[in-house]
Amino acid sequence: MAAAPIAGRGRHLKREVGNNTVNITPRNCRVGVDIGGTFTDIALDLDGALHSTKVLTDYTAPERAILKGVKAVAETAGIALSEIGILIHGTTLATNALIERRGARTAFVTTEGFRDVLEMRTENRFEQYDLNISLPPALIARADRLVVRERIDATGRVLLPLDEASVAAAVETIAEGEYESVAIGFIHAYANGAHEAAVRNAILKRLPNMSVSISSEVSPQMREFERFNTVCANAYVKPAIKSYLDRFVVSLKEVGVGCPVFMIHSGGGIVSVESASEFPVRLVESGPAGGAIFAADIARRHGLDAVLSFDMGGTTAKICLIENQVPKTAKTFEVARTYRFRKGSGMPISIPVVEMVEIGAGGGSIASVDGMRQIRVGPHSAASEPGPACYQRGGKNPTVTDADLILGKLDPENFAGGAIPLSVDASRRAMRDDIGAIIGLDPEAAAYGTCEMVDENMANAGRVHTVENGKDISDFTMITFGGAGPLHAARLCEKMGISTFLVPPGAGVGSAIGFLKAPFGYEAVRSSVFNLSNFDFAEANRLLDAMKSEAIGFVEGGLETGAPVIERTLFMRYAGQGWDIPVPLEADRFDAASADGIASAFQAEYERFFGRAIEGLDVEIVSWSVKAASPLPPVARVASIAEGGTVSPRQRRRLFEAAQGAYLDAGIHERQDLKPGDVVAGPAVIVERETSSVLTSSFKAIVQNDGCLLVTRQ
Repeated sequence: MAAAPIAGRGRHLKREVGNNTVNITPRNCRVGVDIGGTFTDIALDLDGALHSTKVLTDYTAPERAILKGVKAVAETAGIALSEIGILIHGTTLATNALIERRGARTAFVTTEGFRDVLEMRTENRFEQYDLNISLPPALIARADRLVVRERIDATGRVLLPLDEASVAAAVETIAEGEYESVAIGFIHAYANGAHEAAVRNAILKRLPNMSVSISSEVSPQMREFERFNTVCANAYVKPAIKSYLDRFVVSLKEVGVGCPVFMIHSGGGIVSVESASEFPVRLVESGPAGGAIFAADIARRHGLDAVLSFDMGGTTAKICLIENQVPKTAKTFEVARTYRFRKGSGMPISIPVVEMVEIGAGGGSIASVDGMRQIRVGPHSAASEPGPACYQRGGKNPTVTDADLILGKLDPENFAGGAIPLSVDASRRAMRDDIGAIIGLDPEAAAYGTCEMVDENMANAGRVHTVENGKDISDFTMITFGGAGPLHAARLCEKMGISTFLVPPGAGVGSAIGFLKAPFGYEAVRSSVFNLSNFDFAEANRLLDAMKSEAIGFVEGGLETGAPVIERTLFMRYAGQGWDIPVPLEADRFDAASADGIASAFQAEYERFFGRAIEGLDVEIVSWSVKAASPLPPVARVASIAEGGTVSPRQRRRLFEAAQGAYLDAGIHERQDLKPGDVVAGPAVIVERETSSVLTSSFKAIVQNDGCLLVTRQ
């Protein structure tokens, strides 16, 4: 997949050469930046040549790590910072702020009688048989939730006009409460946001500098619990994210990076910094979305229609299904699940998102022993500060990285290209003190148990995710990336019954590379109920036109030429059902005969999901989605390559293999020394600067024409 169009590509630069100033033609230089919980990844594409690096994330000032990494990778590429043509950024800062409850002091204004929706949640119990179930606390405390008198029905009709006295009282409470941000969410505001806008105007008239978010703009979708949580989350992180993005852009300009800066959002598209500052909740899954785009691009090049994307970084592991070379998407997801990652135990966010399962299983995930004397891994992470014990930066707890080091998966002298020397002794001490001493294991056995536990957790997550989508996981090809993904991929494939996986070039910074592959795109989602038995096609056309204008308005700044590609989706159900399914919409306009065609498309999708349709029930459209994106250029398919000779390793080391339960003599290969057609037989480790690919004895790797490692069972 070629890169997204570049704004400002044709500008001219000047460079000092001797005593003269000469004009130079800027090269095609793009940078992707992904801030993770442990590492900040930088990928620079210069005229098709990739340069990358990883630096430890700076929690105090994240932009410092970015600047450090951008300077390093530009120096490696031999270019001036002023030659960078575009920078695309993704971050987990919004996610971390929600998980750790480190956001702005926020007030929530809602309809009288609905103050406690955030705590009442829904009728679903995420653990049916736990009599002492503890629900996650609401993001906004009850004392900070204010009410006004108003009421709008589900069609958008005003039942009770906005009461000015209650609005004035709420505004004064906000003014006196020293709040930094305000969220506004009224019942059925998705159908008519006039009352929300009026209250926002009243707040800004009294407090012009207040940060205000309204649900009819942030998430105009039905189901008040999800919508209220989404607007509260947006308001909660908005001041901090806006401050960070403002500092980031200024810092770039100060060091000479004057190019346009864009953000990747959770749905996998690119938007402006200004849009991201206004709706930062859309950045919550931005990093993982880049990884899914990266895997989808590899799937297109290799003609793979059933792919399991496996991204394991320093803090989390993400698994995503990519079917027909397109990542699966959804319009809701959960952040910060509190009960064993059970669905329903987190904070629901109603925004378009690349659908994936994410668990606290990364290189920095901390291992411990629970009350039943069993090894547990995560969800807490040592992150970059203080980091795993082997980093020798103050971390004392054993982590997955410590276990990998003890078991021979990592080279202590060549981790991150030698930038971070690792201490095996520190890892052994941590394993001995926190695990071995408690359950009577030596450090090697404790490390073995840690890796097996984290691998089983990830394998279970992959099995559940595919089963929930009605698929057999053994039918998929895995594409693995992230700093820790290729270390664990072979063992995961053994556990899940997958026979083939791919390790792309640049796997260690896969999400950052994915940013460079992403289109400029935005998805508008709204709830508006239409029954097909009395389908108002004229009103439906007006709705779609408005949504199309909204979506195009977010992306047109990133288009150089041509028109964006428009995709429309209807979310439909039988009347009386509680949930809906997505139905792609081919037509761009409706007429009096459209209802029958829509009903037929719904019946076909319903049969595909559930096996058979239901006769005699009315069908209704619940929500609408219009996505605008820059067109994706065709990609060149990677030609198949004949298997060549087996490459002999230049060195060897002991590598623990879980399936054998013993240390084996493994060959060590430098990835940069391998050429297309070369075969590497396991047990082996193929090393590169940002990651290492571990092959167990049941696998062999064949280097492909594009540099991918195609790993198959021997």
